[in-house]
Amino acid sequence: MEEKILIADDHSVVRLGLSMIIKKLRPHAVVEQVKDYKEVMHIIKEKTFSLAILDLNMPNGNFQEALQAIKIKYPETKVMIFSSQDESLYAVRYLKMGADGFLHKDSGEDVINRALVKMLDQGRYMSEEVKDSLIYDKLNKQDAPNNPLKLLSEREMEIAERMVSGDAPKEISNSLNIHASTVSTYKSRIFEKLNIQSIPELIKIFNFHNISKD
Repeated sequence: MEEKILIADDHSVVRLGLSMIIKKLRPHAVVEQVKDYKEVMHIIKEKTFSLAILDLNMPNGNFQEALQAIKIKYPETKVMIFSSQDESLYAVRYLKMGADGFLHKDSGEDVINRALVKMLDQGRYMSEEVKDSLIYDKLNKQDAPNNPLKLLSEREMEIAERMVSGDAPKEISNSLNIHASTVSTYKSRIFEKLNIQSIPELIKIFNFHNISKD
């Protein structure tokens, strides 16, 4: 069966680089390139692909709509995200949304090769860190009805504890050596998971469950 691969990224150098790597791995594969979500939606109406490699941050649409359109029309098509977004923050979320793989753009060529081979041969790829996160989430959800804080990852819990202690975002950023925008993203995820809107609500949850660092 002929392998057809779609590369969707708004940077031509990324499309070219991936195409070259794919051609080394699969010389007979047919590779198509598009530069935004509008072109993704157009091309999937006309062609079927074994693998679609999508950047998250492209103009003229969004990933969720594109993923849904691909999976509804071609359930067998595998979708791998190729993104510069923080894997620890976003990979699990998009995999749960229905993506089949997540690969960071800073990955070396050997990692990219391995990811592409796994996606084409097995239909699935994730780093060991993401696998661990999925296992962690699954185990903790068993306790979530009694303690919603179990829904938080170790990093989220660390940041939540610092927020409860009164640390400002800048203090958390400096202490953990991460960008302030990353702290803001973590805060949004914590609030979303716990279904709260404010720090006082977070403090109430911590007090109710008598959380301490032991």
